[in-house]
This record gives sequence, C-alpha cells and structure tokens, in this order.
Amino acid sequence: MGRLGQALALFRANGLAIVREILINIAGPLAIYELTKADLGDVQALMLSSVPPIAWSIFEFVRHRRVDAISIMAVAGIALSLLAFVGGGVRFLQLRDKLGTVLVGLVFLGSAAIGRPLIYVFARATMRRRSAAEAESFEALQSNVYFRRSMSLMTVVWGAGLVLEAALSAYLVFQMSVADFMIASRVIGYGTMGLLTAWSFWYVRRQRRRGAARQVAEGSQATAPET
Repeated sequence: MGRLGQALALFRANGLAIVREILINIAGPLAIYELTKADLGDVQALMLSSVPPIAWSIFEFVRHRRVDAISIMAVAGIALSLLAFVGGGVRFLQLRDKLGTVLVGLVFLGSAAIGRPLIYVFARATMRRRSAAEAESFEALQSNVYFRRSMSLMTVVWGAGLVLEAALSAYLVFQMSVADFMIASRVIGYGTMGLLTAWSFWYVRRQRRRGAARQVAEGSQATAPET
C-alpha cells in the first residue's frame, strides 16, 4: 500500500472524528461568534462561542470518566475553560484555553524536575486499562537507568512544547483579529499535539532499538571466553 493508500485508510478510520473535531472546536465556535458579535459584542459573542467545545469536553469526560491522572488533567482543562463565563476582556477570553496549556506544561516540567515524570504516570495508567500484566512489565522497567532518563526527557519535551505553544499564542492574540485567532489557536494547538505525539513515537522506537542493541552487546560480553 502506497502513501496515498495509507492516508486514505487513515482518513476512513478517523475521518468522522476529524470532521466532528473541526465542527465542534473550530467551525462551530467561529460561526457562533460571527453570527452574534454584531448584536452581543465581541466579549459576549466569544463567551457564547465557547459553549460547544466546553459542552463536548464535559460529555466526553462523563462518557469515559476514570479515576487516574489523565481524568484529573481533563477535569482541570474543563474547569479552566469555564473561566469564559467569569468575564474579562476579549484577549483574556481568547487566552483562557492557554492558561490550561501553561499549567499542564509547567506540571510536566516540575514532575521531571522532582524525578516523577508525568509521561510515565500517563503511560502506566493507559497500560493498566489495557492489561495488568503489561502494566507490571512496564513498572518493572523503573530500575533501568536508560528507561528513567527516557521518561524524564519525554516529559521535559512535552512540558517545553506546551509552554512554547502557549507563549506563541499569547503573542499572536495581540497581532490578529478575534476571528483569525480563533482559527490560528486551534491550528497551533493541534499542530503542537501532532508534532509532540509523532516525536514521542519516533523516540520510543529509537530507544527500543538502542535497548535491544545494548542487550545483545551485554549478552555477547557475558558469553565471550576469557583470554
């Protein structure tokens, strides 16, 4: 299957979710804002445009609710999004989502600094939902110094990426119109998550290859005859 075939297969598998994401988080809020700003003003129209993504976030959390680190982060994101209804200027309202991004990024960086990388916590939570045996094997890797370094580095990269995304958005919000920033902020957000996710997959594969090579080298040394 060529690249085009792979792309089509990916779209068929995720096309509905992609369209839904665009409608709820980009097209829907933008349409609400454009249709109501003349009567309500920028602030009220922007607050009203927040209803679809906030409502969908709450629905998704209730549908998939879990008591783990991931669910806690989801609740924090919803709570920060609800700041839209507290009021404030247009620029503040547009940056409300980025408050959550900054907070999450700083928590990532802080967790790496104290030796409790959140990437490890999230990965372990995911594996526990899939298989207890898989989670136990994953947890056993904590004694491996290379594994700990990898978890810390991934956590730092994610934390730095999220903070940089928020910083870029904070700059652009004062350079663009309200409607343009509504689109740009989503593109930047999805782009950042996509890049971080792609990098994580690449990095994990590379570390696995290196780990396998180390095991082979150590095994060769252990079985080599004395001279």
